Amino acid sequence: MLHTIRNIGIMAHIDAGKTTTTERILYYTGKSHRIGEVDDGEAIMDWMEQEQQRGITIQSAATTTYWKDHQINIIDTPGHVDFTAEVERSLRVLDGAVAIFDAVRGVEPQTETVWRQARRYHVPCVGYVNKMDRMGADFYFVLEDVRAKLGANTVALQIPIGKEGGFEGVIDLIEMKEIRWDTAAEGGRIIASAVAGGREKLAREWREKLIDTLSSVSDAVTERYLSGGELDAALIRKELRRAVLGRMILPMLTGASRRNMGVQPLIDAVVDYLPAPDETAPVAGYHLKKEEEIQIPCDPGAQPLGLVFKIQNDREAGSLCYVRMYSGSLKPGGVVFNVGKKKRERVGRILRMHSNKSEPMDELSAGDIGVIIGMKLARTGDTVGSEGWQVVLEKMQFPEPVISVSIEPKTISEQEKLKTVLALLSKEDPTFTTRENGETGQLIISGMGELHLDILITRILREFNLSAKAGNPQVTYRESISKAGERAETFSRVIAGRENAAALTLRVEPAKRGSGNKYICAIKTGGKNAVPGEILDAVERGVNGAFVSGIVMGYPCIDIQATLIDLQYSELTGTEFAFEACASMAFDEACRAAAPILLEPIMAVDLASPHEFVGEVMSLVTQRGGQVLSMNSKTEIDEIKAHAPMAKMFGFMTSLRSVSQGRASFNMEFSHFEKKAER
Repeated sequence: MLHTIRNIGIMAHIDAGKTTTTERILYYTGKSHRIGEVDDGEAIMDWMEQEQQRGITIQSAATTTYWKDHQINIIDTPGHVDFTAEVERSLRVLDGAVAIFDAVRGVEPQTETVWRQARRYHVPCVGYVNKMDRMGADFYFVLEDVRAKLGANTVALQIPIGKEGGFEGVIDLIEMKEIRWDTAAEGGRIIASAVAGGREKLAREWREKLIDTLSSVSDAVTERYLSGGELDAALIRKELRRAVLGRMILPMLTGASRRNMGVQPLIDAVVDYLPAPDETAPVAGYHLKKEEEIQIPCDPGAQPLGLVFKIQNDREAGSLCYVRMYSGSLKPGGVVFNVGKKKRERVGRILRMHSNKSEPMDELSAGDIGVIIGMKLARTGDTVGSEGWQVVLEKMQFPEPVISVSIEPKTISEQEKLKTVLALLSKEDPTFTTRENGETGQLIISGMGELHLDILITRILREFNLSAKAGNPQVTYRESISKAGERAETFSRVIAGRENAAALTLRVEPAKRGSGNKYICAIKTGGKNAVPGEILDAVERGVNGAFVSGIVMGYPCIDIQATLIDLQYSELTGTEFAFEACASMAFDEACRAAAPILLEPIMAVDLASPHEFVGEVMSLVTQRGGQVLSMNSKTEIDEIKAHAPMAKMFGFMTSLRSVSQGRASFNMEFSHFEKKAER
């Protein structure tokens, strides 16, 4: 019953009320028997010890609940920018999303980030303006802010009755009735009544706006309206659904989740307006044998195909592989084929997750999300399917880690255990990387920000019970070149009595900033004297390996185009080993002659400051080498957008609190790399 499934995510800026809203959804749908509070450390979806202590979501948690004969798979995603990978991989596999906005702050920096991610994956959304009971709440301001900053065609399905301390309910503009919640019954009982005379004019005005916006994208509504016919609720909902699925409209609801107001109509909106798996566009895949892109419709009866979008380590069960099935089905005890790795794996058990609890499933079918236990080789982004139908789904793109610290065990005996733990954590989190410094032997771990690394180090110490100490944070630099260079290189070595020789010419040139590295083979591959394919593959491996190992400082290279322009090959002495080594040496020497440069990460910094401190806040940014790009005034605060070098932003929060009496806040995410300035 595909049409009764909804795969949704809850997304927003940190502290907008994602987890609080999710807890209410679970309570009102009967999945949980009490409401867990984030502030008390009792939220069901924040099950990690650190999530409960810090009051934030770190890992995206998955759960399944039921509402009016519909199965709703929910993923509650983090709001902090350091955990953007969790949001990215969640949106990649979801069919719809609920975007939550703070009624006071409106669109905040991380809201813009997740909105861009949702737009990239064409995820239809419904909006929910939360915290209407807070001082300064303004539903109408948020509507305009979303329209202006996100470019969304917002339309109110409800308007609030009162605001701040006087917020008492909403007016449903489709049914034209007032809705209130019985606080004595924890909001479980809804009280509906006719629209009061004093509010009828405003309600009719906003209903007209709803119909007007809908008629601009719906011929059916336009025809009914012009003919003077009654616009019944069923027609409005049907056409709203069609518009939402096409991302033409963002319907907006409102409430105060913490006071148990507004959540049930939001669950209704999820069922009414967000798509079932078979209503989304067929997912694109690449057929390896046919070497062509194909469209994969959501069909449980077809060949199995799924995407591993998250891996979580469990001490008892091993790797928990979260899989979204796009086609066919999998059963426990069966065999699945990891298409990218060309390996068969056994499906041990299949579970339906409820945060950190689970229940067994007999089958995981197209359109559904579940956890597979037993796959040892799978990594985030892997495609699983069948050997007879080798199709690869598009890989997920994750941002580059920009901050590093050294970590070492307190005793030599724990060195190997630490390496094992780091390998487990980097398997779980694609934005967490680990490497060994060849000169010092130190283990270097890299992540998305100070909070990201702080949480990972805390997990190493507490969760895995390891005694280790971490160094001070360091910036992760990159290397590139500023002009073209060319190198003709030869390699000759006798190994086990056999000569291994190679000769080639490699040209390097700077690529457009942000375009990444590129290798081009300009050697003709056909004809009588053709070079064997495995030799050309060895050259490519050598160049790709050299991209990672750096030029002068040992930092990874970016934005370099390397072209193989000449190659001398002899059947007697030419080996893969020789050409791989020769390519690496040629790349290194060509880059050294091409004016190598050091690049530093530049961060996009979003600040929110009360009006009276905005001058000091902007001054603080410029003192740290930052550049203020824009400023936007809101009712209570000024929003400042700036670029600043990562190296200068350590400890920025302490300085910001100092100049603003603790009232300013900031958000920071990686923007781009640029040449390191002389300071």
